[in-house]
Amino acid sequence: MNRQFLELMTQTPRWVWYFLRDHISRITGNTLGFLTIILLHLASMPTLMSVLLAQSDKLPPADLMVFIWSALTTLFFKSMLERNLLYVATICIGFVAQTLVMGLILFR
Repeated sequence: MNRQFLELMTQTPRWVWYFLRDHISRITGNTLGFLTIILLHLASMPTLMSVLLAQSDKLPPADLMVFIWSALTTLFFKSMLERNLLYVATICIGFVAQTLVMGLILFR
């Protein structure tokens, strides 16, 4: 059992390499844009969640939040012009989630 697990773990990097080699060419600009939106939304969430759960009293820096929200607002208007409803929905859901978390922090 341990030997099989060890063999599986030693072969995992090779499997990851083969997967990336075969599938990386299929990633499109839309996929990367969608991942960018999600990463921008998640950039401030660890700090906000730690404040919400009373593990920290330090809020994210204001300039970080201004840059993140500015980038998301810009992407929102870009996606509105392009009529990309997936981007619009993702950005709206992210804005609502961040606003709810900040509201919970403010009014708790």
